[in-house]
Amino acid sequence: MVMSRLLVSLATYNESANLSPLTTEIHAVAPEADVLVIDDNSPDGTGNLADELAAKDARIHVLHRPGKLGLGTATLAAIRYAIDQKYDLLLNMDADFSHHPRYIPALIAGMSDHDVMIGSRYVPGGGTVNWPWTRRLTSRAVNLFARLLLGIPARDTSGAFRCYRVSKFPEMSLETMLSRGYSFQEEMLSRCAQVGCRLGETPIVFENRRGGASKADAKEMVRSLVVLFRLSFRRLIGRKDEG
Repeated sequence: MVMSRLLVSLATYNESANLSPLTTEIHAVAPEADVLVIDDNSPDGTGNLADELAAKDARIHVLHRPGKLGLGTATLAAIRYAIDQKYDLLLNMDADFSHHPRYIPALIAGMSDHDVMIGSRYVPGGGTVNWPWTRRLTSRAVNLFARLLLGIPARDTSGAFRCYRVSKFPEMSLETMLSRGYSFQEEMLSRCAQVGCRLGETPIVFENRRGGASKADAKEMVRSLVVLFRLSFRRLIGRKDEG
């Protein structure tokens, strides 16, 4: 049996406290994986640290960008890299230990009969740690909205901890994506569902970051909600994504 080529993508901005231990723990559970660090010119030196790690380990690769360009564009950059370098699987995760590497084997195992595997907070066995009730309520509401109005057959539509089958990406017209921020996750799953991807979920517990500061921004959340409404309207009127 031929082992699938796996790329793990990490979008970073001021993650110097987390990057080295995170890559170590990724390779502890997935020693065959390559890691792509996409750094948005972090002032804390994350990009330089990534270069140092790459110089010592051929499995680590670095993409430097000129500034904060958004989580969605970072994921699209990882997708382009995965396609160009002919990887079979792309696994995306946060760089702050909110997504723990211990769940990677379950995500990979699920790819045997799925095209997308989601690390899910909202299936039995999943959950969150130390979230205020306001954040839990907002997250639940956004996920319900996405499931109902975008027709996504998954419980956790907003999380970024996912594994994708790279061969499905060319079918999705990703150059026409509307989202650049948090709503990217819902739009991506919507596109996956539209091209017939088999979606699966495996439980994870979402944890608070280990170091650094949260990138959450109220303005970005509002922008993302606006994009979700636009996407739902396009779906209701039957507009194709490739236009």
